[in-house]
Amino acid sequence: MTTSEAVSPPVGPESRPAAVGGTRRRRARRTWRKALRRDWQLYSLAVLPLLFFLIFRYLPMLGNVIAFRRFQPGGSIFGEYWVGLRYVRMFLDDPTFWDVFTNTLIFGALTLVFCFPLPIVLALLLNELRSPKIKRFVQSVSYLPHFLSIVIVAAMVMQLLSVDGAVNQLVRALGGEAVPFLQQAGWFRTIWVSSEVWQTVGWGTILYLAALTAVDEDLYEAARIDGANRWRQTWHVTLPGIRPTMVTLLILNIGTFMAVGFEKILLLYNPLTYPTADVISTYLFRVGIVSNNFSYAAAIGLFESVIGLTLVLSANAISKRAVGTSLW
Repeated sequence: MTTSEAVSPPVGPESRPAAVGGTRRRRARRTWRKALRRDWQLYSLAVLPLLFFLIFRYLPMLGNVIAFRRFQPGGSIFGEYWVGLRYVRMFLDDPTFWDVFTNTLIFGALTLVFCFPLPIVLALLLNELRSPKIKRFVQSVSYLPHFLSIVIVAAMVMQLLSVDGAVNQLVRALGGEAVPFLQQAGWFRTIWVSSEVWQTVGWGTILYLAALTAVDEDLYEAARIDGANRWRQTWHVTLPGIRPTMVTLLILNIGTFMAVGFEKILLLYNPLTYPTADVISTYLFRVGIVSNNFSYAAAIGLFESVIGLTLVLSANAISKRAVGTSLW
């Protein structure tokens, strides 16, 4: 045996994976550096959004620790001393919390039932229009409410539904009596859902219209040859074509199931409508900001976040297993 043969490294199969893995890592680093040098202007656009999420989304998560510590205004931002699950037990034993929790579930369910499918329906109807002018007009009219401030929308709703507003004037003209809509708890959910649909449905059609443009026209031609009418084409060609978009937006909507419109509810509700209007976010505002009970509010907020995370993970897993489409 020669000296070179005695010191030569092994060349068997066991040495190949490490070499291949190292080569791939080096190639990935070179590719990343090359892409960064080539498109550094585009990557620089992501710096501000990343800083925004880091500062206003991730760093505040450290404050969740006060859900388990006694916090006093003016003291340490991480609380004064450890109290364990005291605040968790407090809101679990609080009947008011369960009332607002029920209201939150109802508002979330109403949002999914009305605000999720209606943009799909509107997008399908717009897709069937053959007149470009009418299509652009309907799109412009339906998109416009999205660009109005929540404060403006709430002011419009209050003006229309006040005792002397346009709606009650119409009721009086028809021989009825004025109804104080915003002072009756039974009307609040209808008012909120109606205004939410009016403000969000048009804007929600944008993604679906973009997805409809990607559906292959040859599929429609084949369906027509097979004798399918417009309804059958929509059911067997259009809806399957936009299913990935539908599933993705459904998962995102489920993720915000518990975070219903805080701003609009806060602007529209009053103590008379608390039984049907008060949700977790508005309850947290009153308990945490108004009453200065920050630790109790943090415990409820953490509980709400855990439920939201569970809903997203569950919806994603069910979607991946059932229809083969998911966020990750």
